[in-house]
Amino acid sequence: MARYLVTSAIPYINGIKHLGNLVGSQLPSDVYARYLRGRGHEVMHICATDEHGSPAELAAQKAQKPVAEYCAEMHDVQAGLADGFRMNFDHFGRSSSPQNHELTQHFAAQLAKQGLIAEVEEHQIYSVTDGRFLPDRYVEGTCPNCGFDSARGDQCDNCTKQLDPTDLINPRSTISGATDLEVRATTHLHLKQSQLRSELSDWIEGKHDWPLLTTSIAKKWLNDGDGLQDRGITRDLDWGVPVPDLPGKVFYVWFDAPIAYIAATAEKFDDWERWWRTDKGADDVTYVQFMGKDNVPFHTLSFPATIIGSGEPWKLVDYIKSFNYLNYEGGQFSTSRGRGVFMDQALSVLPSDYWRWWLMSNVPETSDSQFTWENFQAGCNKDLADVLGNFVSRVTKFCRSKFGEEVPDGPLGETEQALVEELTRRVTLYEGHMQAMEFRKATAELRSIWVAGNEYLQEAAPWAVFKQDPEQAAGIIRLALNLCRFYAALSVPFIPDASAMLATSLNTNLDWPEDVAAALDTLKPGHAFTVPENLFAKITDEQREDWQERFQGR
Repeated sequence: MARYLVTSAIPYINGIKHLGNLVGSQLPSDVYARYLRGRGHEVMHICATDEHGSPAELAAQKAQKPVAEYCAEMHDVQAGLADGFRMNFDHFGRSSSPQNHELTQHFAAQLAKQGLIAEVEEHQIYSVTDGRFLPDRYVEGTCPNCGFDSARGDQCDNCTKQLDPTDLINPRSTISGATDLEVRATTHLHLKQSQLRSELSDWIEGKHDWPLLTTSIAKKWLNDGDGLQDRGITRDLDWGVPVPDLPGKVFYVWFDAPIAYIAATAEKFDDWERWWRTDKGADDVTYVQFMGKDNVPFHTLSFPATIIGSGEPWKLVDYIKSFNYLNYEGGQFSTSRGRGVFMDQALSVLPSDYWRWWLMSNVPETSDSQFTWENFQAGCNKDLADVLGNFVSRVTKFCRSKFGEEVPDGPLGETEQALVEELTRRVTLYEGHMQAMEFRKATAELRSIWVAGNEYLQEAAPWAVFKQDPEQAAGIIRLALNLCRFYAALSVPFIPDASAMLATSLNTNLDWPEDVAAALDTLKPGHAFTVPENLFAKITDEQREDWQERFQGR
């Protein structure tokens, strides 16, 4: 048994996330954590809400609520949606927690002791209309790099280039839309990332097994232009982790947010240090992070700079699994235009297993991927209803009609032995893809495992055999019922509700099938079961057309 620390990029508090956000972090982290647990490993799976910074203030202002009240309410909403999608987090914390305040201030103090914090006079955007300095996300304008006209003051969402608000062309206030902006002097703390450039570069260069997407973004930030720059870690805001000795300033959200992984563990577990400090037992932990590509620079450089620069024995990430973007019907998801499917809407039309399966079988690992309702309908109907659901239905209903609701007794032959050999080979491939976090390949292999059972059933044809040799038909059905359990155990990471329903119907547990032959002999003759409800109903054309219209946006 190994120990794994798994974290999902923490979602911003400012509203309900769409399917692209879900498939870029929380969902794959849950799939991987479930797989590791199924294999018997000790897992700590952590997420939280990212509650500081200008997005939280802006969203609270729009909702006409105090920011602390708004964040508390939205944390409950996001935690509920995570439960709805069956995210099996050990804890879903909050970046506004006392633990994160304490740890953020601790790291800043340690970095200062190491000579890595500088007090710098900056020139920032000041809005005369709003009467305040505008933090990064309170300023929007045209990106000087790619020309995108809605770039934020910290980063362009289109080309991912790191920006300062003063870089933007035709900047405007996101509070009031005002353009009467001035550049004024203000003092902030900077993390001297440039002094850690060589160490960070060596660390990144040693990650030969990381996805190219992850390392290429990190190297771009390290080497483009003048290379890795020192970074401001404070902002002129009221809401956030206060900066000691600098009244009216808080730590920049991208400084405190990754620290919230540690703090969220500390929120719930007294022994949290055994996961996070190598001098307290974390030296044998494998730490894996999941995130969209827009979060990569901060997790490959800024957060490691905080960890390394502290001079303390904190656990560094071992593997970063990053993802491209999921687009919607030929364009982008848009919160402002109501375009696309958001997590609450998805659960209102279909159970979570449909979404989990389709998203992970189309996960944007090597390039951006596209959600279309036609593909979603076709994929769910073919894989879930026609292949898996149909197999379970045929086997259990045939058994009930011919042998009753218990596993029948009968001999196995050469066909069954050949199936065991094929499944043994395929399960090994499936496990390899899951361990490597190659989720598209893993879902394709799992689908092939389901298909193998259908092909066996079609070839063995127990409904025909029963007429001449009921005992042989009983042997076929006994194996097929064990296949239902086998499929449920393998499928837990992707479709946990359907797997649980099968386990209940088959009156069994779902141990991982380490030995395929033994797994297919788990349900013994005489073992009672009940025929499950239809695992997956097909999505009709009428439903698809209704959802297409409903979620096309304004």
